[in-house]
Amino acid sequence: MDRLRRLRERRDHLGRPVRVAMVGAGQMGRGLAAQLGRIDGLELVAAIDRDRDRAVEALRLAGAGTGADGDPVAAVAEGRAVALTETDVVAELDVDVVIEATGVPSVGAEVAERSLAAGIHTVMLNVETDATIGIALADIARRTGAVYTVADGDEPVAAKELYDLAQELALEVVCAGKGKNNPSIPTATPESCAAEAAAKHMNPKMLASFQDGSKTMVEMAALANATGLPPDVIGMHGVTAEVGELARTLVPMADGGVLSASGRVDYAFGPAPGVFVVVATDDPTVAEEMTYLKMGPGPYFTLYRPFHLASIEAPRTVITAVLDGRPALQASRWCAEVVATAKQDLHPGDVLDGIGGRHMRGTVHPSDAADGLLLLGVAEGATVIRPVRAGDPIPADAVEVVPSAVTRLRAVQDALLG
Repeated sequence: MDRLRRLRERRDHLGRPVRVAMVGAGQMGRGLAAQLGRIDGLELVAAIDRDRDRAVEALRLAGAGTGADGDPVAAVAEGRAVALTETDVVAELDVDVVIEATGVPSVGAEVAERSLAAGIHTVMLNVETDATIGIALADIARRTGAVYTVADGDEPVAAKELYDLAQELALEVVCAGKGKNNPSIPTATPESCAAEAAAKHMNPKMLASFQDGSKTMVEMAALANATGLPPDVIGMHGVTAEVGELARTLVPMADGGVLSASGRVDYAFGPAPGVFVVVATDDPTVAEEMTYLKMGPGPYFTLYRPFHLASIEAPRTVITAVLDGRPALQASRWCAEVVATAKQDLHPGDVLDGIGGRHMRGTVHPSDAADGLLLLGVAEGATVIRPVRAGDPIPADAVEVVPSAVTRLRAVQDALLG
């Protein structure tokens, strides 16, 4: 409650709530808009989506009306909300925080770069962008004094909280990860997901990105790059294990598990929709106490959070950025890449569709195993110039990539990393 009190005090001192602009008003954006409208001290003043009806609906869900007409910059400065279809003025709006929720790396890169360059805190529900250029965006934020962060509620931040807890308790983090919610169907497409997506009121491309594994790979790459824990193998192990089995499975092979060494990210079928860290201690007294506290027989123990609340939790990130000036999760090194892998045979002239489409899925690689391969985050719209077999990682020189903000910032990041 202390942070909510501080939020209200800030509003009373400045004479207005924290102003938020949101880019992307799909399923995640709708839930986020409704939640923003419920928190005293936060206000959604701009909803931006290529479908204006969705932007208007987001404002309505937030209790912000249906959007003012005329100059959007002037309207927001006067405290009136706007519904927009283009992102070109987002960095000119008098807002405290921009939330990017499109899930499209090229859009996320453009919005985040503009917002951070203008000194506006930027919260990413778009983990796909972070897993591609998180270092470059964090660097812009440092130079302008803004906060750049992945949003609370998604698995990377929820797992990072457990990682931080383990670190503060002087426990060794053996493995950090998430439970996978959806079945593994590497060849899933929007067409194969259409009926289920309609029943769940989801975008079929989003559901396909869950089923083909792309979303899990992206999320664990973001967690890896924030913690320095790399994936153990290409694609990770993805074991089937209930919560009570994680401390016997996602541990080093020398102790009967599947990992080549301690300190890895991975995922499991069984603990969904939760997140976990498997930990160890070299202190026999601490190990004995962990067993007494019903954390298992040891020598490994599992810290587990049985839920993540997605867009419902995301406003916490806004509060943290504004009140405390710190990120919830931000890349600090680069040990994982998400590589584009062909879902079907690709032929010269094919134009790659986006994440969750028919052509490709994401596969996480240790960063030193991704040289010469096409990154998922820069692949959309690329034209195939030589054949690639289904199931193979797509070589970078097998396509012509479309220049965009994300390709440009990726080059900046590569230079930063040397």
